[in-house]
Amino acid sequence: MNNMIDVRNPKTGLIDYHIPDMGPDEISIVAAALRDAQLSWSNRTAAERGAIIGKFADALEMHQQALSNALAEDTGRTTFSALEASISVYIARHWSTQCTIAFEGLASEGVSRQVPTVAYRHLYVPYSVVGIISPWNVPLLLPFLDGMAALAAGCSVLLKPSEVTPRFIEPLQRAINDVPAIAKVFHIVTGGPETGGAIIDHVDAICFTGSVATGRKVAQHAATRFIPAFLELGGKDPAIVMPDANIELATRAILRSALGMTGQACQSLERIYVHEDIYGKFLNEVLTQVDKLTLTCDHKTGGDIAPLIFSKQVQTIQSQVDDATAQGATVLRGGAPLVKGGTWYPPTVITEVNHQMKIMREETFGPIIPIMTFSSVDKVIELANDSEFGLSGAVFSDNPHTCDYIASRIDAGGISINDASLTGVVNDVEKNSFKLSGMGGSRMGVAGMTRFLRKRALLRQMAEPADVRIFSEPDS
Repeated sequence: MNNMIDVRNPKTGLIDYHIPDMGPDEISIVAAALRDAQLSWSNRTAAERGAIIGKFADALEMHQQALSNALAEDTGRTTFSALEASISVYIARHWSTQCTIAFEGLASEGVSRQVPTVAYRHLYVPYSVVGIISPWNVPLLLPFLDGMAALAAGCSVLLKPSEVTPRFIEPLQRAINDVPAIAKVFHIVTGGPETGGAIIDHVDAICFTGSVATGRKVAQHAATRFIPAFLELGGKDPAIVMPDANIELATRAILRSALGMTGQACQSLERIYVHEDIYGKFLNEVLTQVDKLTLTCDHKTGGDIAPLIFSKQVQTIQSQVDDATAQGATVLRGGAPLVKGGTWYPPTVITEVNHQMKIMREETFGPIIPIMTFSSVDKVIELANDSEFGLSGAVFSDNPHTCDYIASRIDAGGISINDASLTGVVNDVEKNSFKLSGMGGSRMGVAGMTRFLRKRALLRQMAEPADVRIFSEPDS
């Protein structure tokens, strides 16, 4: 009999759900079944796999409302949960059509330039079992970015969702069961950190999305087995607002990125740098727009700012706010949590911040907008790059040359120009995560699939092979 893990409702604060805490022996059995099933899955043509993934997309669409409802319970977000369920269906459908196209683009054969008598052909060999340990902030969409690409590549998938947000597993499992060929190669397990560790012991590649601290442990564990670890970790994304920027549009994009998911996204903007010439106008626009936002706890329906999914996150947020104010920062809006069953943190605007403060250096994962001024382009680029993270960023200017100059010098994997967090919604554009923000190939674009493939070269000698005397020493 499994121990059970209690799950707290983010809106009520009550424990109202439970999941099994699966142990290493169970993980071993599941992984072995996936390994057995993967051989026939990978032997199918890309077109055949794509067709089956297409049937899975149809099944997901049939269960889309149930997925949306469960995600809303998991996260406290109704509107985004509907969008998350919809995009997850799209991701499955995308790989159902792109699977064949991607493999056609990989075909390669030719003759060696170094040894012209040798012809070669490449085969692409998928990892047998890909493990996915997924986070609580976007519980379905993020593992689908990894999982659907892995299935398209010919891998089987072992998914462990976060124990914080597991309610969506039930409707997802129903969709999986509707397509028997998928049910053989896509398994879900539940549990806490020990379950995650057991997964790494039994897979051939591991995908992890979460904190830097846990990501480091995942990478170290994977290294002991010499398996690849694809890590998507934290961010501290900067936004740079130049004096010629459209202040209204810049504010709209920045607030959407910083607050739209209560700041609980790795690509949330967490550092705002505004040119001193427009600081007053920009700040006024930010405060005006923030004052229009309401918390969902104040409404039976409606509202703009959802609760914190993981209630303990409030400790991190508050500690950064307190550290900033202790060093001279000014809180103009928000600055303290509201506990109304669940835990809400209001949109918080902080000024007079600097890079000695934790709020400008450590990932926050909350609805905080710290604003700092700058006077020169070179200085703001230096500030933007003064971070251990390198996930993404944003630049706002009406001058395309200024945008390109700054964006090309920000040490991060994806820079949005005159918008924010675009790499979170544009899934067909490849990018990498820099510095502590991640490791491994792009999860976007065709590379999202090819990272799960290894190259095997078939080398054909077209002339007579050399004999051993090719290594003989010359006569003296």
